[in-house]
Amino acid sequence: MATVVITGGSRGIGAAAVELFAARGDRVYFLYEKDHTAAENVAKKTGATPICCDVADVQAVKAAFDKIPEVDILVCNAGIAHYGLMSMVDEATWDRIFAVNVKGIYHCVNAATPFFLRKQAGSIVTVSSMWGQVGASCEAAYSASKGAVIALTKAMAQELGPSGIRVNCVAPGVILTDMCANVDKDVLAEMAQESCVGRNGTPMDVAKAIAYLADSEFVTGQVLAVNGGYVIS
Repeated sequence: MATVVITGGSRGIGAAAVELFAARGDRVYFLYEKDHTAAENVAKKTGATPICCDVADVQAVKAAFDKIPEVDILVCNAGIAHYGLMSMVDEATWDRIFAVNVKGIYHCVNAATPFFLRKQAGSIVTVSSMWGQVGASCEAAYSASKGAVIALTKAMAQELGPSGIRVNCVAPGVILTDMCANVDKDVLAEMAQESCVGRNGTPMDVAKAIAYLADSEFVTGQVLAVNGGYVIS
């Protein structure tokens, strides 16, 4: 039984990952920022332990990890998005996106690494996006932050590998989560048809990829695209 810590675990991909790891018998802790009701629902459904924490706040992250006895697997899933022309993105929004999407990983990895070093073993899975691979018009800040996640993943894999710590990344495509709630249904349908498999993804599609990377002992520094063939690179 592994001890798994998942950030952004109260909804979407994070909640699916909590469900999957808990169902296979792992001890799961998940961080969430503010939706207490959603977190309580996930906790009741899975038996996982919720911890309220803004991953952009280093002190909050340290306090959260003080409540966790050990870490075997860290899933850095917490993320936020913004849609609009780059010229219309104010500096505070840009900074917040990077604070959560990139600096949040920095905080959580630094908090978890002492656990890994004591055992000389550990697995980290980050969550990027296909837009981090190819960029997206009107999502410059999000794309840039998710591109940074990919570069950070590859750097950490090289840095932490000699200590027995693997670091990999999933790059989801169009996944039917809250982030898609305001996207026109016709647009979503068109995007589904543009994929090789003719559909958009589900949170569990990504959760299964996360679990694969978490467990694969000879895989590190890799980016696994989970986009149904929408982007092939």
